[in-house]
Amino acid sequence: MKLSIIRDAFKIKQSPFPLRKAFGAALSSSIPVMIGILLGNFQYGLLAGIGGFAYLYVFNEPYKHRAKKLFFVLLGLTLAMGLGSLTAGYPLVFGVLLGLIGGLATFTFGAFKIQGPAAIFFVIIFAMTSAMEVSPHDALLRASLVFSGGVISWIVAMIGWFSDPYKPEKESIYYLYGQLTNLTKSIGTEKFIEIKENTLFSLKNADATLTSGYISWRSKQYFKRLYVLKNIAHEIWMDILELEAKGVRGLSSETVYFLEQVTQSLHNKGQGKMIPTPMIEDVGSIEGSLLNKVAEANRVLHATNPNLDMEVQIQKQPFTRTFIDAFDKNSVVLLSAIRYTIVLSIAALIAFSYEFDRSYWIPVTCGSVMLGSTIISTFHRSIQRSLGTLVGVLLAVSILLIAPSPIVVAFLIGILFFLTEIFIVRNYAFAVTFITPNAILAAESTTQIGDISYFATARVTDVLIGCVIGVIGVLLVGRHSASSRLPHLMSKTIRSQSQLFFSLFADNSNSSQNTQRISRIQNKMRTNLSNLRTVYDTALGEIPHNMDRLSHISPVLFSMEQLGYFLQSNVNREGRTLLTKDETAQFLYIFETMAQSIEQNKLLGAAQVPHMPHNQRIYAEIQTLQESLKLLL
Repeated sequence: MKLSIIRDAFKIKQSPFPLRKAFGAALSSSIPVMIGILLGNFQYGLLAGIGGFAYLYVFNEPYKHRAKKLFFVLLGLTLAMGLGSLTAGYPLVFGVLLGLIGGLATFTFGAFKIQGPAAIFFVIIFAMTSAMEVSPHDALLRASLVFSGGVISWIVAMIGWFSDPYKPEKESIYYLYGQLTNLTKSIGTEKFIEIKENTLFSLKNADATLTSGYISWRSKQYFKRLYVLKNIAHEIWMDILELEAKGVRGLSSETVYFLEQVTQSLHNKGQGKMIPTPMIEDVGSIEGSLLNKVAEANRVLHATNPNLDMEVQIQKQPFTRTFIDAFDKNSVVLLSAIRYTIVLSIAALIAFSYEFDRSYWIPVTCGSVMLGSTIISTFHRSIQRSLGTLVGVLLAVSILLIAPSPIVVAFLIGILFFLTEIFIVRNYAFAVTFITPNAILAAESTTQIGDISYFATARVTDVLIGCVIGVIGVLLVGRHSASSRLPHLMSKTIRSQSQLFFSLFADNSNSSQNTQRISRIQNKMRTNLSNLRTVYDTALGEIPHNMDRLSHISPVLFSMEQLGYFLQSNVNREGRTLLTKDETAQFLYIFETMAQSIEQNKLLGAAQVPHMPHNQRIYAEIQTLQESLKLLL
């Protein structure tokens, strides 16, 4: 193992501390315990506090999406507690079911690109029932207590909706305009390409955020304002790319400053007077167009009653379609879920077949280690988990030697949850340092284990065994699976782009049947691009990996993502270029040549791209994609 891999495991990320989320996690975990104490049943309070894990799935998503996600998460945690209590007396069934629960959660979170700690807390709750008294008739009671604690987490997570219901959507738009401001400043510099890529991701993120927060029957004026600002941002971005393509080395300082002021107004929630549009002499036509669009964003942001009669047109891919697409044989999500199921089941069967004390920590650790999205991140988690646990055990023993009262335990659980959320964004080892005493504290308070030192030693042993199983499992299953899938997924994505291109620009593109076909192909292309990005990121973490080849794939992948974005932007656009049959055939030939070049790993030729007067960005991006492939093959 390279020394750099070990060194990177201790790298401290410069991420801001999530104080709001940490405070919410502390409340969600400690309030149920305190309620249990007040009602005279400390153990019931601890069980209800387990439902507080649901809050750890809160991220900066729209409240509509958050409400649905957390509800299904708390249902999953409840089900894990109930099933675990029912099957804890049957080790073989318990071990297999543990693997299936982990695999299903991994698949679901991956298929729907859901932010969060994925399967790990479902695995923890199910596994910890093996350390409880075997009592199937208590399954419903335990599940109900976890559900009640999860409801408290749901309430804590949704409190912000009352004061600022569109906060996540506003932040995504503000960040997008901030990226556009940086992009205008970088025109003609070496940083332009990097910032251009970041801006494209910001555009996609803003679009995804508004899509997930959209409620068709409750489209308020403020949401429409944000939707219009997002569309204007897209037009500004297109103008910036057009300026760069024409060799412009920079914009006037007045234009850049104007956009900067509008961006700052977004940050200030649009408060204050409308910013005056600068009068610039001898400005070019494209920069003039850009300036007008910034002025339009300024009016939409500051006008008391802006003219927003337009209908919000947001298309969502059906739930079932997304789920089915993830079952593709080349899907990394499916492979990861299968691997997670197999290795986790093996870890559980090993743990429950031998005389390990508190054996459930072996599969829990194994599941935590395997959450790493790549081989390298799996090694990192193994190292972080091991050392974090050692420090955490020392902290736990120090606390338990004091023999804290129930009310002190409740406060400590809240504090440890708070510290876990604070430090997990910096380094996972720091988070494990506080997760470990939290878990041991809960176990000791519930079961009253007499020999604390023996318990702590057993915990360290189980964690080390779990780390080893997790790393071995990842190495044996799918070590080079991502890099081997890249050529097929790249050619598949290009062919789906070819199909969408044909549906948009062929001379029959206005037929009613074609409209339905466009929607279907658009979803297919979007899924292919998403899978391709996931596979590429996974390939970067394989050991060993061909960094030289992967670095040449990066511009190809970005060009494909840009082309996909331009094609999607034309789906609802009027006045598209309609190509003749000969021109259409030329484009289809170009797309197929690129796809087969990737499959055969050799350049089969580069054809002249026909001009598209009304779609210059698509024309230019196809040329760029051909040039990128020349460097790769």
